[in-house]
Amino acid sequence: MGAFDNLLLTLDEGITDFFAQWNIYSTIIVTAFIGFVTYQLSTRKDPDTHPMLLVRQSQGSAVRQPGQSPVYRGQSAPHSMPLQTGLNVKDPGASRWARGRDGDLRDIWRQAVAGVQEDGPNKGAKGKILSVFGTEHVTEHSLDDITRQINLIGQHIKEQGGSRVAIYIPNSVELLAALFSCAFYNLTAVVLPFEQPEEEVISMLRRSGADTVITAPGCFPFDLVAKHYPSLRQLIWIVEEGSRHMDWNEVPEGTGSSVNVSTWHEIIGDSPAAAGRELPALEGQKEPTDVILFWQFKSGVPSEMVTFTASNFASAIAAQLFAIPTSQKMGPSDLFLPADSLANSHTLVLTLAALFSNASVALNSVGTQAYDLAVATRGISPTILVATPAALIKTHQETSSKFSSLIARNLHWLQTRHLTQYGVMPTASFLSSYYDSLRPSIGTKPGKLRLILTAERVGSDTPRLSSQVLSDLRAYTGARIIYALTAAKVAGAVTQTLFYDYRVFEDKCSHFGPPLSSTEVFFKDMGEYKTTDGVSRGEIVVKGPSVSGGETALGVAGYMRDDNTLAYA
Repeated sequence: MGAFDNLLLTLDEGITDFFAQWNIYSTIIVTAFIGFVTYQLSTRKDPDTHPMLLVRQSQGSAVRQPGQSPVYRGQSAPHSMPLQTGLNVKDPGASRWARGRDGDLRDIWRQAVAGVQEDGPNKGAKGKILSVFGTEHVTEHSLDDITRQINLIGQHIKEQGGSRVAIYIPNSVELLAALFSCAFYNLTAVVLPFEQPEEEVISMLRRSGADTVITAPGCFPFDLVAKHYPSLRQLIWIVEEGSRHMDWNEVPEGTGSSVNVSTWHEIIGDSPAAAGRELPALEGQKEPTDVILFWQFKSGVPSEMVTFTASNFASAIAAQLFAIPTSQKMGPSDLFLPADSLANSHTLVLTLAALFSNASVALNSVGTQAYDLAVATRGISPTILVATPAALIKTHQETSSKFSSLIARNLHWLQTRHLTQYGVMPTASFLSSYYDSLRPSIGTKPGKLRLILTAERVGSDTPRLSSQVLSDLRAYTGARIIYALTAAKVAGAVTQTLFYDYRVFEDKCSHFGPPLSSTEVFFKDMGEYKTTDGVSRGEIVVKGPSVSGGETALGVAGYMRDDNTLAYA
């Protein structure tokens, strides 16, 4: 017998002995192993972004000044290129290759009315604007009707001699229409935070020099304002349909006020049906006017009035559009819901970006700094949501309490592992069907939400979100989350986390990502925080075209992490 025959005999005996010892436990072990390998192979995906893009998210300048750090820019705006200044608006008849205008708020509404201009399946598609009342009453507003309101309200204010218009209403179609009226008719818009104490409302009117107020009955102290703010010349009431039979044009007796009082619905209804259908012509339009906002600090600290130019807003909107990857950009298939006040520049910029992208926008009064996302999203299913950190923490706490069982905890571990280890958003599977029943109730159709945007407000008392909380929320909601740093004199955001950054660290407050394409950041020495050649830390200073005045110090200390993302010191 040869060596080969001996080898075959030995192999045959080994196989025979192996199967002779086979039992039920062997079957279970082999089945589990095959199942594990099959699951890994079938669910394995490439990371949503290359890991190296997360390692160094911004770059510092080659030279720094004494007492300051290098100037940091995001990878989307290298030092060899100018920061993003505008929307690159192409006028009709302009060359396809010519550089467009930076644009302003008027171009936002023109784009919303015109629809998608790029060639493709969505060419000509327009977004919708919805008002949400309660759980079932959702009203769609015609873009042409809103255009008519923009024109008629703007013309009325202009004819009555108004120039600075205070808008004191919750999130609504009328707020957007009033804002665009100011833009088209060269009026300065003053957007006041809603639900403020009477003394604060009067103070804001004085500081802004408003001569016209657009507001709603029951929320505006007309008697006090008429007595203590004699500069008020016009008041436009926005009256609910059920109360329009009453006379709202009276001035309070004994005030000696000469305020011209009118109502929104009468201005629209008393005009000819054909009036205000066309927007003012593009040719010969005047320079755009400013927008005034009020930044609210923590309790006990007076608010700060900030004047933003049209260029500040154009730059901030363009930066937000550029920050979203091309494959994920907003479009007509999206429903955008701001569940935070439009009086905040970050929320307002994102809403204007959604309009410019021809996404549908839903507005409700509950959305004014909503603390309960389930209530804020009743009757609709948003795909993109702007939420406050307080609302997200409440959602996290309520959802975490549901994951008490061993199965739920292990499923959450698997979801988190996909995010942090593989760099991919978890997809629907047989195992995740049980997980779906534990998800937070956001919208009428679970699973449609794809992006949540939230922000830390410098100097305010907003609760801070850790990277672990953000990761949990991504797993709970199935949506990506962008966490931004916002400040009083910066339109939009200073910095924000990247779209595909799912990493988790041991921190109490997550980092805020790199600067946007409209800002650059550096640090200057502040008390114990000193900058050296190897460490960039100190007071955060922001420069760029989206900054009111071009540059502002935030008054808080921060530092650049090893991955060149900004964090609080």
